[in-house]
Amino acid sequence: MRLPGPCPVPDRVRHAIATTELNHRGPEFREILGDAETLVKPLFGTENPILFFAGSGTGVMEASLVNILAPGERVLVAANGQFSERMKAIALAFGAKVDTVEFELGKGVDASAIAARLERHDYRAVLVIHNESATGAVSDIAAIGRVTADRPTLLVVDTVSGLGAIDMRQDEWHVDIAFTASQKALMCPPGVGLVSVSPKAWRVVMRNDGLPRFFWDFRKARAAAEKHETPFTPPVTLIAGLREALRMIHEEGVASVVERHRKLAAALRAGCSALGLRIFTDPAVLSNSVTVLCVPEGIEGAAIVRHMRERYGTVIVGCREPRLTGRVFRFGTMGHVHQADILVDLEHLGATMRDLGMRVDAGAGIIAAAKLLEG
Repeated sequence: MRLPGPCPVPDRVRHAIATTELNHRGPEFREILGDAETLVKPLFGTENPILFFAGSGTGVMEASLVNILAPGERVLVAANGQFSERMKAIALAFGAKVDTVEFELGKGVDASAIAARLERHDYRAVLVIHNESATGAVSDIAAIGRVTADRPTLLVVDTVSGLGAIDMRQDEWHVDIAFTASQKALMCPPGVGLVSVSPKAWRVVMRNDGLPRFFWDFRKARAAAEKHETPFTPPVTLIAGLREALRMIHEEGVASVVERHRKLAAALRAGCSALGLRIFTDPAVLSNSVTVLCVPEGIEGAAIVRHMRERYGTVIVGCREPRLTGRVFRFGTMGHVHQADILVDLEHLGATMRDLGMRVDAGAGIIAAAKLLEG
């Protein structure tokens, strides 16, 4: 499994998920939830309470918008790929007035462009993707946070494919709402969404003239979190697994985990380049958690994905961004991934390119990656 999520789940986490079902209002689960909250805060880089929801990344994306919007309010979407388009679609569905500032695919969000738009209009929020997994581009959240920090505008950041693999410092960077999900660098199956809300954002959430909300209501979630509970039935065993995954991250060290992701992604890219494949993403904004490669001329992108799965048993993925259909394919390098995995991936990729007719030294990728990993 080398998808940009869901990702491989370690044995320790699977065993924790297999625990006996617990009373979600009982002391045993309150301890698990409290531990998970304490352990995940350093990954967010926050002292805020963490809200846990049963749901996907898209669920907590919707929750983050429905809790801060009132009918007809204006938001600014920093559009640089598929997931920013999803945030835009959700905001439109709830009646927001949506402006976009467009960035080239494969590039990050330019804070100066955000600043220029904020000089022209008042916005309830700026909506940004931390790590755009459709293009492999990471945005400079710290720079954007400096733009919004002293304004009433909130900064809402999707870090679903970033948290745990890429540095996130919510409080230091003035991020007002950050959200993520369990199935990527947090090494769990899908099903848990997590949200962190700043004091500045809470003042907006708590007003009485916002949009209707019930299941996703952050006010209910915070009141429950104060008792180490959730307002509605949570995925108890998944959160038990998440606690174990977070323990594993802390045993390795949060900074060490981020560095491991950086080094493995760099090794994969080095190997791909040695195979004659071109990286799609701007070199200045490369992701630790997903590598996006250009499909070589004369080869069908879908054939690469299909051949690797059927012949070699390695599951990668093609394009999710409609504007890149047939032009790129992607490897996930997040979560429970280690050096040997990258070398096997490159062995299978080199063999696949050879099988599909590309003139290539199939072992060149392994040699290049191993040299980087040994350095």
